[in-house]
Amino acid sequence: MKVRLTKEPFDLNEALGYLLVPEAGGYVFFLGKVRNENHGRRVRKLVYEAYPEMAEAEMERIRKEALERFPILDMLIWHRYGELEVGQDTILIIASGRHRKEAFEACEWAIDEVKKRVPVWKREVTDEGEFWIEGDRTVPLKRS
Repeated sequence: MKVRLTKEPFDLNEALGYLLVPEAGGYVFFLGKVRNENHGRRVRKLVYEAYPEMAEAEMERIRKEALERFPILDMLIWHRYGELEVGQDTILIIASGRHRKEAFEACEWAIDEVKKRVPVWKREVTDEGEFWIEGDRTVPLKRS
């Protein structure tokens, strides 16, 4: 499965197995993780909410666009959702190519597109409160 939205941790060997072909000379991995700090605040956890059917459909569109835009062999995009603690994986993108350059470029493009287009929303839980993260912007969560 080259596109996946899951609550389960990633198995990197399983993921790579979907892309292994003798033509590939390089595999570029982007593995996002929950970090312990953002904008000077101590992060306790992230909560990802998603519209699963739309998220997977958009990730598949991004994957197909990457295959058209870059001379890569294939791409895998997996995203987690639910409550994730510091250090846990959040997103995995793997691009395979005959050479490293196109795989790096495709991988970088894909993570930017996922962040812009995929209906997955990130709520940051910190010592100072909860914040919705929208790109590089944080919006305080208002409680009624």
